[in-house]
Amino acid sequence: MNAVLKKNLHDCVMLAIGLPPSAKVLLVYDRDCELATLLTNAYQAVLPEAHRLLFSPDQIEVILAELRALAPQDLVILVQTTSFRLNEFRFRLELFERRLAVIEHPHLGRMPQEQYATYIDSLAYDPTYYRTLGPKLKKKIDAAQRIVVQSGGHELVYDTAFETAKLNIGDYTGMKNVGGQFPIGEVFTEPVNLDGVNGTVNLFAFGGEGFRVVIPDEPVMVVIKKGLIVNAPNAPTSFQAVLDQIAADEPLWVRELGFGMNRALTRHRILNDIGSYERMCGIHLSLGQKHSVYAKPGFPKRKSKYHVDVFVDVSHVTIDDEIVFKDGSYCV
Repeated sequence: MNAVLKKNLHDCVMLAIGLPPSAKVLLVYDRDCELATLLTNAYQAVLPEAHRLLFSPDQIEVILAELRALAPQDLVILVQTTSFRLNEFRFRLELFERRLAVIEHPHLGRMPQEQYATYIDSLAYDPTYYRTLGPKLKKKIDAAQRIVVQSGGHELVYDTAFETAKLNIGDYTGMKNVGGQFPIGEVFTEPVNLDGVNGTVNLFAFGGEGFRVVIPDEPVMVVIKKGLIVNAPNAPTSFQAVLDQIAADEPLWVRELGFGMNRALTRHRILNDIGSYERMCGIHLSLGQKHSVYAKPGFPKRKSKYHVDVFVDVSHVTIDDEIVFKDGSYCV
């Protein structure tokens, strides 16, 4: 496991981030869970020259001083059992403001030991796979007028154009920010016209309390009309609670359409942390009014509260009648 982890972290740093030879590296870490300790030790082996700081809330000024000593394109790696914060801001946002590259591993404490191997495998970086498939999917999505998601004998039909797809594939060419949360592997978009989304979809997992993945005994059937969930017959109590919580504050919109690409994460290889599992190879959607990437009239950023990831029990997906995903893998 350690050899695989070291290789994967090396490839994340050198191939995905593309760390320049002259760049400095700052590793900020804790050892509050076993997985955090594994990653910290592996990074120390891969990057022996990196400066290291054990995170502590009472050391914020020391950490800020270290950040001020870094130059743009230097790399900061965050290994976190929960999530580090500087004052009221997320650590990663502060780093991007300083034009630093970032590799963030948050919420490692959500993964039990039996998921460590899956998490480590999900950090593998295959540039040929990601940088070939990702742009191909983006090109098809950006030109699409109709996407159909098939699941459990049901169809969810998108009769609409789509917002410009975003890539999370370890290629930051032309992007303002370099890096982000790892593991990576995703192309995502949303409908230009949300009312063009109609049909029924089966979900095999969803984000529940504490941002953890919940897997019900049977897939949950959800009926969508004009972009809104109108029915979830026979939904388990855990999923109905999610719908009720959202509906108490805002409409039950279905916004994000995500094409996860990470082959280490599947329906049967799961990570408890929803932000990590979101990259699983397959289709995920978001429930709720919030999507900070795509601004739309009538969806105020400050008043929108919910973005709950849900995962489709998908059999295949077509973009303008071309099959792009089938039997658990892409065919683009």
